[in-house]
Amino acid sequence: MTRTVLSSQEMLAKLVGFDTTSVKSNLELIHWVQNYLEEYGVKSTLIHDETKNKANLHAIVGPEDKPGVVLSGHTDVVPTEGQEWESDPYTLREHDGLLYARGTCDMKGFIAVALSKLPKMVEKPLAVPVHFALSYDEELGCLGAHSLADHVAQMPVKPKLCVVGEPTLMKPITGHKGICDFDCTVHGRESHSSLAPYAVNAVEYGAELVAHIKSIARRMQSEGPFNKQFDPPFTTLHVGVMKGGTALNIVPQHCEFSFEIRNIPEVSADDLVEEIRQYAFKALEPRMKDVDPKTGFTFKPAARVQAFDIANDNPMVDLVLSLSGANGTEKVSFATEAGIFQHAGIPTVVCGPGSIAQAHKPNEFVASEQLLKCENFMDRLLEKLRTAG
Repeated sequence: MTRTVLSSQEMLAKLVGFDTTSVKSNLELIHWVQNYLEEYGVKSTLIHDETKNKANLHAIVGPEDKPGVVLSGHTDVVPTEGQEWESDPYTLREHDGLLYARGTCDMKGFIAVALSKLPKMVEKPLAVPVHFALSYDEELGCLGAHSLADHVAQMPVKPKLCVVGEPTLMKPITGHKGICDFDCTVHGRESHSSLAPYAVNAVEYGAELVAHIKSIARRMQSEGPFNKQFDPPFTTLHVGVMKGGTALNIVPQHCEFSFEIRNIPEVSADDLVEEIRQYAFKALEPRMKDVDPKTGFTFKPAARVQAFDIANDNPMVDLVLSLSGANGTEKVSFATEAGIFQHAGIPTVVCGPGSIAQAHKPNEFVASEQLLKCENFMDRLLEKLRTAG
């Protein structure tokens, strides 16, 4: 059987050629990777979503009776619609040492480097295994990573380290904020606006709850808790979407809005959600139900990513520092799948090529120099895994 051999840049060109925008299926890319792994005798497991149109991939290279290292990346990308690109966003373009295409930075660059090292992993057998862990729908709230992390953590021998290759300029990241998204629906009672006192205005009650959420956000900003390793150094809350009503002369019976919590590790997002719910149920709903018992609030979780924090004195942090050549670690405010793997009991560090400043933008790019740094990182890792007992 002919085996595919691609440089990291050639592999990146292949991966960005798959349009894996989150609203679309990622199976074409996943099946290509699965076939590529099979060329080298590596079997993989697919974990599908409920629609069967998307899947995570997990594969192990090397002995399965040793605690190995997970190389984790998400396969989905954000849309390009409405953005002005200077070239086809799904065709890799190189100019002045920069590689342009959707996903080059976030985060197919890391996946490309990892997969391009497969021939070396097989050529010189590893004493400690490498796990490939590719997920779907990270951009929609890390939806696929939960089942993937659970699958990996339930292996007979749990991995000793997970490296999530989000763009960090190859600097090890040991913490990030969590994300907790909720959708809230307000059920009111409709009437003509001339009879407003006899109705339940869903938009107005929704606005009261939004104002309460804002008061919590102000409290977090002024009173903390604070963690100066993050920017901003406190938990943030905001309402990003709100809609309701049909006409000015109709008291609206329906309103919905979505709110987000980005919590530092010291703050429980669940506690804040419960505070919001209790205000709705105890302070607002009684007045609504006095008019109509059928009115009130419903809350639906939309996305959840655990806050991530690993101690700097953890041996796995020292390992990633030595592989990257960095002088120290950092923490970031953007979220990754690291919190999910860490929560599953696998020590995790975020470290990957490219800058988060380029993510989601038109003409997204990763520098060739960053891919080279990631290649050096992988080569050092494989050398350690060959000699480890």
